[in-house]
Amino acid sequence: MTIAQLFDLSNLFVLPFWALMIFLPNWSVTRRVMESFIPFVVLAGLYLYLISGTLTAETAQALANPKLADIAHFFGDERAAATGWTHFLVMDLFVGRWVYWEGQRTGVWTLHSIALCLFAGPLGLLSHILTSWISQKFLSKPASETVENETAGA
Repeated sequence: MTIAQLFDLSNLFVLPFWALMIFLPNWSVTRRVMESFIPFVVLAGLYLYLISGTLTAETAQALANPKLADIAHFFGDERAAATGWTHFLVMDLFVGRWVYWEGQRTGVWTLHSIALCLFAGPLGLLSHILTSWISQKFLSKPASETVENETAGA
């Protein structure tokens, strides 16, 4: 299998996980699938395969003391670019999964943050942090109000 084929396959591999989190977040199957670490093991295995064929004494030295020009040169190689892209796929999916579970745990709306994680993981993470903060600050009842309502109802 060529590097280009592995690249294409890895892009297709992650799509069902994103689709489940975005379109069917409360489905029991989605919850079961997202509990699994199997997607990360598969992608990490691909990453290991790709990076093992990319690292040489020269590239390891360049990565050990990174300079922008060296990194740009490193990613100029097709296999190195596929390695970097697989890194993005793993980490973005991991962050998206974390946002998904935080939304399930707290009830905070996550659709927009998960979609952003799919395209730009750090922006999705930032979006979720801001959404959680806004939800806590402006949409949740203060603890004193909750206690008063519980006392009044007793």
